[in-house]
Amino acid sequence: MANLPPSHYPDIGHLGEDLVAQWLQSTGWIILHRRFSSRWGEIDIIAEYAGEAEEAEEQGSRGAVREFSTQQSLLAFVEVKTRSSGSWDAGGRSAITLQKQAKIWRTAGIFLAQYPEKADYSCRFDVAIVYCQKIPKNLIGVTANQEALATSSVDRYKFKLQEYIPAAFDSLIDNG
Repeated sequence: MANLPPSHYPDIGHLGEDLVAQWLQSTGWIILHRRFSSRWGEIDIIAEYAGEAEEAEEQGSRGAVREFSTQQSLLAFVEVKTRSSGSWDAGGRSAITLQKQAKIWRTAGIFLAQYPEKADYSCRFDVAIVYCQKIPKNLIGVTANQEALATSSVDRYKFKLQEYIPAAFDSLIDNG
């Protein structure tokens, strides 16, 4: 059998990012950019969660006073790690080194400089862990052995969003 060119195979990294972007959208996030790159590096997904207006009533000397406040929008700079079984780097967690985090921080700074209207937003750095499994031709049904936040199947591959870690850089530093 001849070896097929790399272009014949799906880019599982991009397919994992697609799954995470779809999941974020389904949970109320707006995808601002995919694969935002600078000379420092690339951010897989930049998403915004718009603040919601909250109504509060206060009792004043003249009766009830209604106040409206808006929570500030939140930006998430998301690093997606898509891995198959038996990966050497703890499902991608070990690949988020301090050097990788620094590159993402710098790239996020460039994004905020290019979009100054978002510079006052609260920001966090999230990590999504996606598990990819090739589905054999002779397998009729696929059974999941763990719960997943989201799943998809593309080109005989099954993708599972196994874990989404908000503010991951903080927890990776604390636990690392």
